[in-house]
Amino acid sequence: MNVPADAVIPFSSDVYTETEGEFAGWSTWKRDSFESLSGPFWHKVEADGRIRCAFRVEPRHLNGMKNVHGGCFMTFADYCLFALASRELAGPGITVSFACEFLDAGRVGDLIECDGEMTRIGGSLIFLRGVLHTDGRKLFSFSGTIKRVKKRAKPAAIAAE
Repeated sequence: MNVPADAVIPFSSDVYTETEGEFAGWSTWKRDSFESLSGPFWHKVEADGRIRCAFRVEPRHLNGMKNVHGGCFMTFADYCLFALASRELAGPGITVSFACEFLDAGRVGDLIECDGEMTRIGGSLIFLRGVLHTDGRKLFSFSGTIKRVKKRAKPAAIAAE
């Protein structure tokens, strides 16, 4: 997906941008405690407008076989759905469909990246697909659908009699 390089990712009050280390200049959302605990997962808008997502595999991301846990791949892929759709989504959304295929194993130290795209944008649904990879190896493919969520109006305060 291509967006302007200076695009602002929605939910700016929930966005944290790293200032040091390997992911300096990359952002993450702090509103999802499960993703924050599972990650950290990162995204940024490249100069060409492409949204890039990545994370570095740490020992805590592994299963008993010393490979990246399938749940970690699934959680990162769900994060990627929202990063890839963030500009179009322009507000809250929920994942209503998610499908995946495990293709290869990720290991400690790997930089896992996502290439993805929106395949269809409807009035309330956004359809996406992507592939997680490292060093030219495809690890995980996925597709998903995000539903835009309209904020409900708060009920008016009941006037005191």
